[in-house]
Formats: sequence, structure tokens, C-alpha cells
Amino acid sequence: MTDELSIRIERSFTAISQESWSRLSGASPKGSTLAYNPFVSHAFLSSLEESGSATAQTGWMGHHLLLETDKGELVGALPGYLKNHSQGEYVFDHGWADAFERAGGRYYPKLQCSIPFTPATGPRLLVAEGLQRLPIQHAIAESLKEVVRRLGVSSAHITFVPEDEIGIFEGEDYLHRTDQQFHFINEGYANHETFLETLASRKRKALRRERRTALENGIRIDWLTGSDLTERIWDQFFAFYMDTGGRKWGRPYLTRKFYSLIGERMPDNILLVMAKRDGRYIAGAINFIGGDTLYGRHWGCIEDHPYLHFEVCYHQAIDFALERGLKRVEAGAQGEHKLARGYLPVTTHSAHYVAHAGLRRAIADYLERERNDVEQMNEILTEHSPFRKGERRQED
Repeated sequence: MTDELSIRIERSFTAISQESWSRLSGASPKGSTLAYNPFVSHAFLSSLEESGSATAQTGWMGHHLLLETDKGELVGALPGYLKNHSQGEYVFDHGWADAFERAGGRYYPKLQCSIPFTPATGPRLLVAEGLQRLPIQHAIAESLKEVVRRLGVSSAHITFVPEDEIGIFEGEDYLHRTDQQFHFINEGYANHETFLETLASRKRKALRRERRTALENGIRIDWLTGSDLTERIWDQFFAFYMDTGGRKWGRPYLTRKFYSLIGERMPDNILLVMAKRDGRYIAGAINFIGGDTLYGRHWGCIEDHPYLHFEVCYHQAIDFALERGLKRVEAGAQGEHKLARGYLPVTTHSAHYVAHAGLRRAIADYLERERNDVEQMNEILTEHSPFRKGERRQED
């Protein structure tokens, strides 16, 4: 490109046109050279803001970085939020904040460049289709540091960064952090039974028994997507979310309006797995359908049944992914119990720019040890996977 580029901060996502945003890599389900990621779509991000879920009132003040030409054309972007807390992020820095503030520093506000309440890896350094990616990505990463300095905030945190982007941040002097999730990788299985045949005999029998038990008491499973996602269905699912989320997190993050908005704006990219007993739904899990990945997000229930959580969240997700020919299922944050169900440990990445030199050195030392621990734990867990030896290749 020959045009001069500049960074602009946009506080309201609704002020960004859907047309210009849809040209960014991975943000549109059609026409992109990169696999579609529903969480960086205009539909998802605008729904978070318009529903009151991610706003200044909830501690997520929009600070989206837009890289534009002198003609106002959007060529690159990085979704971001100015935050005065560390809730809803899933990459925990509370210890960093406590240590810095005990030493007399001011950790908050900080810049959080991620998708609110969504522990899913996806593109962060977004580039318009047809342009050279690397120069624009470096320009965004470099500009973010200048934004930190101009705002006078302590730091910027880019979480759940794809592996092919983390090197760009490291090249711009960001600190590299790793963590662990569990993903199911589709090796071309024809169906769930074909997948089970690759497991050790004892593990295979246990999962078959688990699935039978989950559907006892007259429980059946429905897949709802597209036009199935009526307001009545969302009312029922939101009741599950509030009941389970209230007990698990104390205060659920998402509002009822959020579900109506995504149901209207991206229904074909949503899968609800709903469990029904005696003519009414009693549990459900929400999944988002990407270009090659099914992303499991959260679940809820109003009745407790043995193994129903595993069936609704993990086994059914595998069934759907195999039927659709999707390459993987990402089942959210944490959860070593997923290992026994065919979800293997994978490394997730985040990048952190810390303005204060002393805090930066302390965090860098900590992260070096943490990366080694994550790598070792992944190796140990992979050795204890349910697959027969030689049946499953190591996931990078």
C-alpha cells in the first residue's frame, strides 16, 4: 500500500460499519481466505455492546484500535477494551495487579484486547482481505504500545492469540504467556463410533456406558440452530444460564438481550444442544459454529442427572462436528475431565505489554517458569490420553 496509515480509537463498536468490518480476515463467514471465527464477527461484538453485556457500566469500555488510510478506509483492527478489573477474561493476572499495587503502582485501568467472556483462540490482528498481512499486523502491534503510553495505563493484554500471531507480538517486545485447554481433533472419523474405536478398550466401554446413563430417565437430545432459535427457546436457555452461572460465577456476564441479538444476527452460526425430559427442556449448551471449528461456550441446567453435562457439552459436540466435517471442537477453558472424553491438551497463547520496567522484569521471569510448567504438563497429560498407543498423533 502507498497510502499513509494511522491508528484511531473507536469507543463504540456500533459506530464501525458492518461492511468495512466484514472485509477483515476471519470476520465474515463468506469469502474470507481464513477460517471464519464467529467471535470476531460484527454480529457478535456489536451484540455484546448493544445488549449491555460489555459496556463501560460493566467495566468493558470500548477502545477498539482501527488502522485506517488517509481516506478513512479500514485496513486493520484490534478489538480492545479499557478495564478497571480482570473479570471475564480467563487469563488471570490478579496476582500481577496485587503485587504492583502493593509496591505503590497503579495496575488499573489496563487495556484488554480480547473477546469479552470468551476463552477461545481467534485472530486478533485483523487485516483487510487482499492486503499484505505482516506489515499491517506489525503496525497494529507497534501502535498498541503507543496507545498504552498516551493513555497512561499500566499495560495491554492480548489473550487467546493464534500461534501464527504470537511471534509478531514477541517481535514487538511483548511478553509471551501460555496456558492449556482441551480440544477434540477430527482425524477424519466417519462418526462417533469410529472415533471410539481408536480408544483403549477400557476407555471405550466407559464412554459408551456414560452416554447410555446420561440419557436414562427418558431424556432426549435436540440440536437447535437457524430458525429453531425462537425467543421461547432463548427464554428457556437463559433460565439454565442464570441458574448454573449464578452458582458457578456469582454473577453471570451476559444479559437476556444478548441472546436475542445473536439469534437474530447470526442464527446459522449457533448450535444449541438441548436436553428434554417429560416434554420440557431441562438443560442446554450453547456452541458457535466457525469455518472449521465448533466452539463450546457455556451450559446450564434446571435438573441434575448423572453424566448429562458430559453428554450435552462434549459428546454431542463431537457428534455435530463429525456430521458437519469440522476439524475440531474447542470446549472452553480448563477441565482435565475432558481428557478421558477424547479432548487432548493444547497450548494457548497470550501477549502482554507492560509499561513499568520493574513490573515487566518480574512478570517476564515468572512467565518463563510458567511456560516450562505448561509444556511439561501437556506432555504428561498427553501420555495419559484415552487413545490406544499409536492411534493418535501428538497435537502441536
